[in-house]
Amino acid sequence: MRFRDWATRVILIFLMLATLTLAVFIGGARQQHNQTIASTSEGTTEYQYPPAQLQSTITKPEKKRNLIPSPAKIKKINPLYITTRDFANYTPNFAQVTVDPSNYGDRYTADVNGVPCNNQAIIVLHETTNSTSSAINFFQTPHDDESVQASYHAIITLEGKVIYLVPPEKRAFGAGNSVFKGVNGVETVQTNPNLPPSVNNFAYHVSLETPTDAWGKSNIEAHSGYTEAQYNSLAWLIAQSQVPDDRITTHRAVDVGNGKVDPLSFDGEKFLKKLHSFRQLQTFN
Repeated sequence: MRFRDWATRVILIFLMLATLTLAVFIGGARQQHNQTIASTSEGTTEYQYPPAQLQSTITKPEKKRNLIPSPAKIKKINPLYITTRDFANYTPNFAQVTVDPSNYGDRYTADVNGVPCNNQAIIVLHETTNSTSSAINFFQTPHDDESVQASYHAIITLEGKVIYLVPPEKRAFGAGNSVFKGVNGVETVQTNPNLPPSVNNFAYHVSLETPTDAWGKSNIEAHSGYTEAQYNSLAWLIAQSQVPDDRITTHRAVDVGNGKVDPLSFDGEKFLKKLHSFRQLQTFN
């Protein structure tokens, strides 16, 4: 009898342990399944305006070793601009300067009529028409009159120094009544019912300091041109963006009826040659 009692107890203990083990295993499997469902149901956030990447270097993704994917699983990614060795060998001086909040604003996700804004970014090139310090003084002065508010995202001095002004995610007031004519047709956005539409909502404005022989002069058709350092720093700045060549334009090209002709004496061929030496378009798998 004692042996039978002992054996019965052993069998009961064994059954209890087996049942407990099975319950733990089933619970863990359910938890893992629930986590899988939760992870696959998470949404992604989309932005109307792609954040400008003008102050960071785009580098080539690191290659993983010992992983040979099936050809059927290779997914082609859109081409990206990557910076080159020439870009890495050039580092201009740069500084950050604050601008009065009255001279810039937020980028809008919809225009005054509620139509969503989904324009791709463009880069608009300008010149200061006077010294860099004169332009900065104007941008740092509060302006209540909306018709005179103005700013750039960056200025490049005659010495090639890059001065960051308005953050790239903000809307600088670099162009008044303006439109961009590209492969998608005429693009412009009206964000203020009291002012004409402009490209400001999707533009990054960069200005070159005017050479001293043209400071304060108006109604001129040309001047001595920009320095080698300015072309290098301009290419260095734009090489860090994903803005394609055909969406880099000038104030003169986007202006509507205001007589803007800047940047005067700009050598577009020279600039593009330098830009292409600083960045290259590549497609990754």
